[in-house]
Amino acid sequence: MDRRTFIQNSSIGALAMVMPHIPAYSTFPEETRFGVAEASYWMRWYGKLESDAYPPFTNAMEMLEHCASSGFGGIQVGIRNWDAATAKKLRARAEVLGVFLEGQIRLPGDVQETARFEEDLKAAQLAGIDVIRTACLSGRRYENFDSREAFREFKEGAISSLQIAEPLMKKYAIKLAVENHKDWRAAEMVEILKKFESEWIGVTLDTGNNISLLEDPMEVVEALAPYAYSVHLKDMGVVEYEDGFLLSEVNLGEGYLDIEGMVRIMKKHNPEIRFNLEMITRDPLKIPCLTKKYWATFDNISASELAVFLYKIRNQKVKTPLPIVSVLNTDAQLAMEIDNNSTSLKYAQSHLGFH
Repeated sequence: MDRRTFIQNSSIGALAMVMPHIPAYSTFPEETRFGVAEASYWMRWYGKLESDAYPPFTNAMEMLEHCASSGFGGIQVGIRNWDAATAKKLRARAEVLGVFLEGQIRLPGDVQETARFEEDLKAAQLAGIDVIRTACLSGRRYENFDSREAFREFKEGAISSLQIAEPLMKKYAIKLAVENHKDWRAAEMVEILKKFESEWIGVTLDTGNNISLLEDPMEVVEALAPYAYSVHLKDMGVVEYEDGFLLSEVNLGEGYLDIEGMVRIMKKHNPEIRFNLEMITRDPLKIPCLTKKYWATFDNISASELAVFLYKIRNQKVKTPLPIVSVLNTDAQLAMEIDNNSTSLKYAQSHLGFH
């Protein structure tokens, strides 16, 4: 052994003696609790439906108690001006119940909203929350924007909001998980994430949303899984209509997605990743991909890509007709929401290894 090699090897050995052991990522324990996203109870939160049998949720504790008693292992819920006492009570109750808490937060639109954003992070930290889901767009790309220029301005604003948020996520040691929320195609989202290269900015990976942007759902999972901290797990049904196709959340196992394969891919990249059911009980969404307005913001989807996508849609066989919820009375709608969540939870427990 020459002198240089001896010195190098000796230095490495000495460094190993003083550096703490950091386990490989794959050695962390696998998360097997199955949570539920706030949107799975969209009608209970936002539907403004009056019912004595199914009263609306008015705060996070009510959702926590209901979901834990229903068998879910965690919740993802909006942080709505929680004071310190509320945050501490939620943390204590979640610990007693053995369930996890994830937050939802609205990004700061500009520096004037930084204080509001930071107050929500303080509350999240007190509640023991280490992952918070957010979205850059509250609507849908093909409905919100009429031109590429309008979408470009939105993109610049979204990146600016994330730039404001990132140092605060680091300060409070909370990961910000940005959902693919019918705004970014997978490649666009990866491009944004690479601008930051930050452990504090990642993804809430929704398994169905990008179908509305003409992307294969499994390819989206493969592209975004390396960045994902949290999951909106859903199954989807599709049917053609005159302007494109109808898209609907359906109970796990009743749609056309390879849910088992998606779960395997995401757990391979992050064994600790948390899965939340997002089963939104509603009428099918119209995806008008054969209309002019739909294409206002897209410049990189070829005619052949569209043709292949629509061919696949046409050949998906739905096991049951897509649900029409609006024709039901109030209590029947709310009962369906609970039943859908329960049915999907049972599927996750019996087929996906959750408890």
